[in-house]
Amino acid sequence: MVSESHHAAGSDIRFAGGSLTIHLDALKANYAALAKICEPALTAGVVKGDAYGLGIDRVVPALAEAGCARYFVALPEEGAAVRAVAPDATIYVLNGLFSEESGSLYIENRLIPVLNSPADLRLWEVISGVSGERLPCAIHVDTGMNRLGLTVPEALSFAEENSLTRAVEPILVMSHLACADQPAHPLNRRQLESFQAVAAAFPGIESSLANSPGVLLGAEYHFSLTRPGIAVYGGALVSGSPSPMRPVVTAEARIVQVRYAQAGETVGYGASQTLARDTTIAIAAIGYADGYPRSSSAAGIPLRDTGRPGGHGFIQGRRVPILGRVTMDLTMFDVTDLGPDMVAKGDFIELFGPNLPIDEAAEAAGTISYELLTSLGRRYHRRYVSGS
Repeated sequence: MVSESHHAAGSDIRFAGGSLTIHLDALKANYAALAKICEPALTAGVVKGDAYGLGIDRVVPALAEAGCARYFVALPEEGAAVRAVAPDATIYVLNGLFSEESGSLYIENRLIPVLNSPADLRLWEVISGVSGERLPCAIHVDTGMNRLGLTVPEALSFAEENSLTRAVEPILVMSHLACADQPAHPLNRRQLESFQAVAAAFPGIESSLANSPGVLLGAEYHFSLTRPGIAVYGGALVSGSPSPMRPVVTAEARIVQVRYAQAGETVGYGASQTLARDTTIAIAAIGYADGYPRSSSAAGIPLRDTGRPGGHGFIQGRRVPILGRVTMDLTMFDVTDLGPDMVAKGDFIELFGPNLPIDEAAEAAGTISYELLTSLGRRYHRRYVSGS
């Protein structure tokens, strides 16, 4: 028996144009499956971006039930939100320190900064000195992505200096894989070898390299802590391959009108699509203001000039294509092939979920599942379900 959790969130379902169903059991099952693959390494929960758009307040307790005790966020206020629902968790903040004033937020909420530069290191030493304690931190090392992180020489130098001064207390050293979703990419091996040298310079503390696709690169990439993100939320681990994970989010839109147009007429802004046949059009109350990308449009945008098809919905057991351009609040679908009177005002059409994988919906829009999830707007009705 599937039961809805104690309360829904977002817009009232009676008035909402879109509905999100978040399957917390699927979330927990995905985390557990990844954690099993990674044993004996531990597995953290990556809940930045408000838990990939699904809500820290609901996702973190679910992950905790599945055994998760370590979390990664991007910003300290996200960390404070995690602390509110996970009082005993270890919480890392990935984007580093912005100013000395942020120290109090870290200390009050027992957040652990991921230090990404010599400036971050100096700032945390100052904050530690003011507090009178050797405060814990994580050390992020760039091994080939050229994003955040100390260089390898900077990390090795810090390891030597801090072993003498003991100014701060590193409890984790980490790096991030740039090409793990392409298993044969040579940068994966180069990053692994660089990180192995760095991890050896920080004996006795945890080490972490693998993201979602990194989990599948093998045990030598797992070190003592893995950080799967999108896979926990149902996304694919390897580019171009179907996701083996359970879908977590079902996104649906309400049909607000069904209309009929004749062959030769045009649809939507710019008259960008001319109908080749008499067409039944279902208009759904969803658009780019809700995070449903304009780039999913069937016509009239640069992406369609490449010859790639636009996005689809799923209704009455069939995939149906988008017509014309996705607009701010509305999207049109061609439901002609379903037959007459098969779609009515008030019906819901699936945008992604169990029948239309999120990675496929993202690819049609020229983007990735991460962006679809984290762009979901505030106008959806949200329903969190669990139980079996």
